Amino acid sequence: MTREHADLTEELEIPSIVDIPEDLEDLALGDDYALNPEYVELVIDAADRGDDDRLRELVGALRSEDVADLMGFLSADYREQVIPQLDPETLGEVLSELDTNLREEIMESVPSTTLARALEEMDSDDAVDLVEDLEDDKRAQVLAAMDHEERDAIVSALKYEDESAGRLMQRDLMAAPSFWTVGQTIDHIRSSSDDLPELFFDVYVIDPAHKPTGAVPVSRLLRANREQPLAEIMEPVTEIDVGMDQEEVAYIFDKYHLISAPVIDSGGRLVGQITVDDIVGVIQEETEEDILALAGVSDAGRDATIWGIARSRLPWLAVNTITAATAASVIGGFQEEIGKMVTLAILMPIVASLGGNAGTQSLAVAVRALASRELNASNALRIVLRELGAGLISGLTLAAIMALAVYVFFHDPKLSLTIGLALIINLFIAALAGVLVPIVLDRLGRDPAVSSSVFVTFLTDFMGFLSFLGLAGLILL
Repeated sequence: MTREHADLTEELEIPSIVDIPEDLEDLALGDDYALNPEYVELVIDAADRGDDDRLRELVGALRSEDVADLMGFLSADYREQVIPQLDPETLGEVLSELDTNLREEIMESVPSTTLARALEEMDSDDAVDLVEDLEDDKRAQVLAAMDHEERDAIVSALKYEDESAGRLMQRDLMAAPSFWTVGQTIDHIRSSSDDLPELFFDVYVIDPAHKPTGAVPVSRLLRANREQPLAEIMEPVTEIDVGMDQEEVAYIFDKYHLISAPVIDSGGRLVGQITVDDIVGVIQEETEEDILALAGVSDAGRDATIWGIARSRLPWLAVNTITAATAASVIGGFQEEIGKMVTLAILMPIVASLGGNAGTQSLAVAVRALASRELNASNALRIVLRELGAGLISGLTLAAIMALAVYVFFHDPKLSLTIGLALIINLFIAALAGVLVPIVLDRLGRDPAVSSSVFVTFLTDFMGFLSFLGLAGLILL
């Protein structure tokens, strides 16, 4: 153990190797299921000593999700010592849980044959995600080392568009003809378990052309009489086209409360299935993208570089610089008025700031409504009028408060009237821009979450300065 780690171990009161309790999982995880710093230091200490047996014991006490979390706390050198201690099945599960940047780094360092074994232990949809992240040379080596059936399934899935149902689906599923009985189906599941997915919820009923005609939930299958034909107990299914965008798939799952759904090709034949665990990941991914896009940034994981973070943020900051300069140019047109009454320079940022906040509120509501399909052409006018009404009420309320505050501090009723009217105008404009800008961008085929905030902020700043200084020129000077 290095002197630095020895000091850290003493400071954190980390138990010595001989004092470690038998239940390593209790030591590793806190009450909130987050990794304890003490456990991470134990892993680092074992790696420093080159104690592979201890590393294997420490890592083996965790679930794959927790091992993936551990990878984020370790440097690249320590990760290279921990990864070889994982068996192929666990390695595959860990890789599927990692952030993209960290996953790519680890996969490039893992031998191709080891990675191939790990992919063979995974569901086909998860394996496709991992292979897609590999560099071309590494991908060719890994695929060459895989079993031909697994390789063919992955190569076939990679032909579909990124973020489509074809990429999202798993090819392993349970299908049966409608004339089979419940007993035949259960016996087939038991005898062919190695060829079926590890977890599935429905038995898809197919016709002679291999097209889905219904589905039987496993729970209903187990409760039915063995002699009953599947055709008598099957339910209608919601089919997913193989080329459908994953965001559309997530919407369908949410709307119809699906647990799984069959995926069909252009001829209507059953080619795979999508399960709810895949959709949870899609919803989380899409939500994170929208939240980050509203702020004009990209995901900065624990291993993101300084240059990478700066490069992802600079473009929108550059656009903001142009829009901010344009908004500020309004001030230049009122230099004479500001020179006569310096108080204007003190108050005008308040008008712009309140308008910006109000615009952001309306924008967040509109973007969420568009993403959840709650806002469309049929109710757009009603939503716009609703936001305008809310903006007008907010403007009147804040105008009264600010007018009173300005009168108390400056004893000038005309100045109070000026800022009050400016706030009413700017908050009305903010509400209008906050809901109309994302609608227009959506109609133009643009993602409203990405660029709406820039335009809304520009409009509220521009109108805030223009309304306040313009009214000041009319009322005060």
